[in-house]
Amino acid sequence: MHLSAILKFAVAGAMAVAIMATPAAAKAQGDTVLKPADMQKLMPASVYYKGQSATTQLRNSGGVKFADGYYVLTTLVDTSGYSTDVQAKYSAYFIAEVPIKVGGQSLPAGVYGVGFIAGDKFVVSDVGGHDLLTVSSGTDVGLKRPMPLQVLVNPAGGFRLYAGRRFVNFSR
Repeated sequence: MHLSAILKFAVAGAMAVAIMATPAAAKAQGDTVLKPADMQKLMPASVYYKGQSATTQLRNSGGVKFADGYYVLTTLVDTSGYSTDVQAKYSAYFIAEVPIKVGGQSLPAGVYGVGFIAGDKFVVSDVGGHDLLTVSSGTDVGLKRPMPLQVLVNPAGGFRLYAGRRFVNFSR
């Protein structure tokens, strides 16, 4: 069985368990920001990117469960086994079950490597390491408790993916 098939099976199984465990009241409330504790049930312990397996840092993860039950999930990964050029642009794994907008650009549903890079940019690449899109990122100097990675509601609508104080906006 190929590694990608195993990964898809593990993610699908974890999501099925999480969906069954979610109370009906949570579904009726609309979109929900997920915390690291929620992510323990959804993300695998390691992920595939550019020919290698990387350990996920589930304590540094987050996501969104949309009102219709679809997810956007992200977690930091341990990139110590990768070359410095890969480490420069790949710091997190990003799963979108539905098409979304990242920094105003369309991103189809899929599994990606993402990272904040020099020049206040955010890059999205496929799991083969090929860049798909690059958008501008911002800095939130007013963020009270910056964390290595988190997802928060964007006051202007949608959500923000943060790495420390740096962020990129995303929405459906």
